[in-house]
Amino acid sequence: MIIHLTVSIPTYNGENRLPQVLERIQKQTGIENINWEILVVDNNSQDNTAKLIQEYQTNWQHSYPLRYVFEPEQGLAFARQRAIEEAKGELVAFLDDDNIPAFNWISEVYKFGQKYPQAGAYASQIHGAFEVEPPEHIKPIIFYLAINERGNQPLLYEPRKKGFPPGGGLVVRRNVWKKYVPTRLLFSGRKGKSLVSSEDIEALLHIYNAGWDIWYNPDMEIEHKIPSSRLEKNYMMGLMRSIGLPHYYLRMALIKPWQRPFLFLIYVLNDVRKLVTHLITYRKVLNDDVTASYEKERLIGILQSPFYLAHIKFLNVFN
Repeated sequence: MIIHLTVSIPTYNGENRLPQVLERIQKQTGIENINWEILVVDNNSQDNTAKLIQEYQTNWQHSYPLRYVFEPEQGLAFARQRAIEEAKGELVAFLDDDNIPAFNWISEVYKFGQKYPQAGAYASQIHGAFEVEPPEHIKPIIFYLAINERGNQPLLYEPRKKGFPPGGGLVVRRNVWKKYVPTRLLFSGRKGKSLVSSEDIEALLHIYNAGWDIWYNPDMEIEHKIPSSRLEKNYMMGLMRSIGLPHYYLRMALIKPWQRPFLFLIYVLNDVRKLVTHLITYRKVLNDDVTASYEKERLIGILQSPFYLAHIKFLNVFN
């Protein structure tokens, strides 16, 4: 039997978050003609995630299977790659363990994949489900918290103008990923105290550069549960710096190799100009204007990004 869709849930210590995701998935509507499965990828959890899934499997009474695999190598990139290797579906839809899909999410995932065969990947509309109301100063940059609200019409991503979508709620064609995305990406995902991610964008770059479309589907809606700790200043400062650090690699990946030596100096000088301009413009209020401080961290991260890339490549050589 052909499996149309695998819903993959990578998780790390998700014992307390997974039940809400699984309960919502079990209440999906419009799925009568879809052959699908759920695949939980345990990314080296140290809690009772494995026991939790075993209990669900023991009492499972649905026609679609609930599967579990353990991925010992820490990092979301490794968990997603394991999902691609283990999945049986033609489409693989990723849900983070803090993503609560709408009741029709799976049916909309399947419909969009049928309607847009050239879509190598497509993203959900993601709303923030905040534990506390975000302060006003965060609202202009709230999309950095993996919020993806780009209107109510499908949108074709143009990476040089609109960037790429976040990985939560992302759907990929398994055969496209297996053909064009390396089994080991440069960026492995957040680990420990590091907030540097971009593994999703790196994978999407390979799919995009292979000639496949990347789409936004507003009918696939998700709520992203965001705890109050992610609105605190220390977290946001670290997040903004980490968003800047992969910038050089991602920017260079979108231009032809022969252009890179010529554009490198231009980009660096422009990055210096942006940071200096920002520091001059906000020099009197940087201590009080939290939004300006966050932007300063992002610009510093961008300026550091060529050296960060060299550091990552060096580490990968010796790992």
